[in-house]
Amino acid sequence: MRATRPAGTLRVLGIDPGLRVTGWGVIDCVGARLIHVANGRVTSDGGRPVAERLVQLSDGLAAVIERYTPDAAAVEETFVNKNPASTLKLGLARGIALLVPARAGIFVGEYAANMIKKSVVGVGHAAKEQIQMMVARLLPGVTLSGPDAADALAVAICHAHHASTRNLWQMKAAVGS
Repeated sequence: MRATRPAGTLRVLGIDPGLRVTGWGVIDCVGARLIHVANGRVTSDGGRPVAERLVQLSDGLAAVIERYTPDAAAVEETFVNKNPASTLKLGLARGIALLVPARAGIFVGEYAANMIKKSVVGVGHAAKEQIQMMVARLLPGVTLSGPDAADALAVAICHAHHASTRNLWQMKAAVGS
């Protein structure tokens, strides 16, 4: 069953990529108002080969897109950590997170972790607990499926903030022309 939405709504899918767990969150933006639609996690079986795990993530994200029909998607950019193997695996999951919505014809924005945290919490080096608290405050009544889903909702919120700012600039440019 597809989720419905009010007219004039921008629906955003936020994705927090991970090979073991990829968090996702869907919000509706009606003007400056943010409304929680759904959130969850797509998991892969750690006992399977990486290629099969990527298929699991792809299928799971495709099902989310089919059900919630977002207008835009946003993905957290990869940061480099100390373990190159972990960074590579995260990069593979991120590739799936970019590919699946793009293949569905959905615009995909990319945001650095610090930008996401600053957009949601106000500080670029916020802790996971602070992100979860602010997501709950910005989306009243939300029940989070876990920290990965909270991070994904934060990505969606960041995109909503930046998309609305971009739209305002475009409208001002059109009026000034």
